[in-house]
Amino acid sequence: MNRMKIALASAAILSVTAVAAAQTDKMAPIGRGEATIYRDTGFQGPAVFVGEAKSNLGLSWSVRSIRVRSGTWELCARTRFRSPCFKVSADENDLRRVYPLLYAVQSMRPLGYAPPVQPDPPSGTSLRGMSGEFFPAPGRNGYRVLSCPNGGSTANCAARTADDYCKSIGYGGSASQTQETVYGRVYLADVLCTRTGY
Repeated sequence: MNRMKIALASAAILSVTAVAAAQTDKMAPIGRGEATIYRDTGFQGPAVFVGEAKSNLGLSWSVRSIRVRSGTWELCARTRFRSPCFKVSADENDLRRVYPLLYAVQSMRPLGYAPPVQPDPPSGTSLRGMSGEFFPAPGRNGYRVLSCPNGGSTANCAARTADDYCKSIGYGGSASQTQETVYGRVYLADVLCTRTGY
């Protein structure tokens, strides 16, 4: 009987905390961040990358773990960021263990501001071959590289920036590159640096 009372009291406290957090977070600015959610605990199973607020994730499975690359995230059990909601700012390999009221994740959004971060090359995430190296998200000084220094996003400007990036780390230039838009800012992506640059 005492265990039941303790469990009910704990659930009530968690519920009040979740509602208060959800009300507070309605006032918090929506920021930027990057996270990957997983169907299974331990970062296993199907995964979805999220880089912006999603009012309805539309998943056919429950989220059980999350890797946070940047930012602080609000995870909500219902669509449109409705409570119960919890804040997560680091990797969690078992969300139900940490947040027992989070029976599902139907919506999520980043809070505050944290720019996408990429470690400096050559130690950054890349795939190196004999005559080239592939960078999914090129970075400098801990920040992703903008496609164009002036904030534009033309293909020619991105090609020049990718060439300069590759040359700065010892390659002849860029053989190919694409652009990725994150919250209105356009970054280099999928850059292939080669010895010849062509």
